[in-house]
Amino acid sequence: MRYLLKLSFEGTNYHGWQIQPKSISVQQTLEKCLSRILNHEIKLVGVGRTDAGVHATIFFAHFDFDKNILNTTDFIHKLNSFLPMEISIINLFKVENDFHARFDALSRTYQYKLTNIKNPFMKNRFYFLKKDVDFSLMNLAALNLLGTKNFKCFSKVKSDVKTFDCCVSSAKWFQKENHWVFQISANRFLRNMVRAVVGTLIEIGEGKKDVHSIVELIKSKDRKNAGYSVPAHGLYLTYVNYPTNSLKNG
Repeated sequence: MRYLLKLSFEGTNYHGWQIQPKSISVQQTLEKCLSRILNHEIKLVGVGRTDAGVHATIFFAHFDFDKNILNTTDFIHKLNSFLPMEISIINLFKVENDFHARFDALSRTYQYKLTNIKNPFMKNRFYFLKKDVDFSLMNLAALNLLGTKNFKCFSKVKSDVKTFDCCVSSAKWFQKENHWVFQISANRFLRNMVRAVVGTLIEIGEGKKDVHSIVELIKSKDRKNAGYSVPAHGLYLTYVNYPTNSLKNG
């Protein structure tokens, strides 16, 4: 039987989602707790990988287990009691045996949060931007991201992928209370893509790059031409879209 976990995590103390040889990851921590509770070695497959320090208000991972988990509420409560405070299980779904947490996802949404107000309680949650920027220019520039394009210029150098094409369906900045949020949705993302996009947009907002420079940046397919990568701690995975009726409670 295949099950799908819906969870959230605060990524400050973890080296991303995916298991790393010499570092603590969210996947490793969760697999250890699941294996202990179910008395069976559990291997998880996540919706994607996240860099060290990146957070997720929503994340999905599937696993196989040959027994029926009858009481979902009790199972979630027990699992949460074993997990550290930074990781929380939200729900458990029983899915078809061929369901795949990564490949069945239709789209993902990320948010990047920044503020120009120095607040110690925002540490590791928001990027503190010391300079003023023009968010109207940054929103105008973000329009050039929409559609299916080769985003190699925003990808981590030497990325091992078959294609650099991504279809971006939305990309915009908006203000929320005392901070700004960049929200971007696409069918897939390249490694480091969102952080490089945000860094480039900030340079446009500071007047260091032209508002329409993203068009030429994308055509160049060269990471050196894009802006800097903003720190990981401002980045959140906030939504994953799966086909209708593919999830059902266990």
